[in-house]
Amino acid sequence: MIIVSSILGNRTGSQINPLKEGMDMKKRLVVGMMVLLFLMTGSAFGAEPIKLGMSTWLGYAPLYLAKEKGFFSKQGVEVEVIVIESPADRRAAFAADKIQGMATTVDTHVMTTAAENPIPVKQVLALDDSHGGDGMVAKKEIKAIKDLKGKTVAAQLGAGASYFWLNYVLAQNGMKLTDLKAIDMKAGDAGSAFVAGKVDAAVTWEPWLSKAKETPFGHVLLSSDKTPGIIVDSLAFKPDFLNKRGADVRKIVAGWYEAVKFAADNPKEADAIMAKFTGQKPEEFTKEKTGVRFYGVKENKDYFGTPQKPGLLYTVTQRAADLWFELKLIQTKPRAADLIDGSFL
Repeated sequence: MIIVSSILGNRTGSQINPLKEGMDMKKRLVVGMMVLLFLMTGSAFGAEPIKLGMSTWLGYAPLYLAKEKGFFSKQGVEVEVIVIESPADRRAAFAADKIQGMATTVDTHVMTTAAENPIPVKQVLALDDSHGGDGMVAKKEIKAIKDLKGKTVAAQLGAGASYFWLNYVLAQNGMKLTDLKAIDMKAGDAGSAFVAGKVDAAVTWEPWLSKAKETPFGHVLLSSDKTPGIIVDSLAFKPDFLNKRGADVRKIVAGWYEAVKFAADNPKEADAIMAKFTGQKPEEFTKEKTGVRFYGVKENKDYFGTPQKPGLLYTVTQRAADLWFELKLIQTKPRAADLIDGSFL
C-alpha cells in the first residue's frame, strides 16, 4: 500500500522540477509494475510462513534439512517445521489451520479425508517409503504368509501403517485378518513379545527385526523392501490452500528435492543435521536410514504417474479407502483421484 501511495505522486506541496518529476514518475511506474507482477506471480515475499506438521520420524528429516540448509529460502518461500508427534493431534492442528501442510502415511491421509469430521486433503509429494525398516518376524517353521493361518500374531490393530501393511500382505496371499489369532500390540511391544517367545509372529520394525534374527527360533518372514511403495509417507495440503499458495507449495517441493539430493551427495554433513531432528546420534541415524528410501524427482513422478496413467500412489490410496471402509473405520469411501494432485512435482 505504501508503494501504491507513492505512485500517486508528491503530496507535500513543495516546488517540483518538471524534468526530475518526469524521471521520478517513470521510476515509480516501473517499481509499481514490478510490484504488481510480483504479486501476480504468487511470490511468498511478505506472506505468512507455511507451517508443516510432522513427527520426528526419520523419513521426514529432509524437510528439516531443507529448512536448516536454506533450500526453502533459496526458492523464495518461508517454511516452519512444526513437530507434532501424535497423528490425532496433527490432524486437529491441520483442521484448525494451525499447520498448513501435514506429513503422514498415505492411509492416514485417507482416514483424514473420510473421518466423521472430514478434512479434504490433496497429496502433492511422496516423501519416503519403508524399505526394510518394517516387517513381519515369525518362528522358523513358518516359511510363508499362508503358514500364519491359525497362528498367534502380534500387531498394532485398528488403524495405522502397520495395520494397513498387514492387511495388504494378507490380501495379496488370499487371506484375511480373521484367519489369524491376532493380538493388538504396538509395533515395538509386538517385536519384544516375539523375541520373548510369547507369540508365533509379529508385525514390527527395527531394531526388533534384527533382534528376531538373533534368536535361535526366529527369522524375518517378510520385510517392507519386498513391498515397495506400500508404507509411504506423503505431504498433503487442503485444496483451498493450494489454490491460494500453489506457487509456494511448488517451491517447497523443489526445496525437498534439493535436500534429498544434498543428502545423497553429502551424507556425513546431511546425516549430522537430520540426526538433530530425530534426536539421534549421527551414526544412529546413518544406520537406521538404510531401512528408508527418500523419494526424489524420479521416484515421485513414477509413484504419482498421471491421471491418464496413474502410478502406484493411486492404487495404495484406493486400497486404503477400500480397507478402512470395509472395516467401518470410515463412513464414506473416497476416490483416490480426489486425494492426489501431481501438478506440483
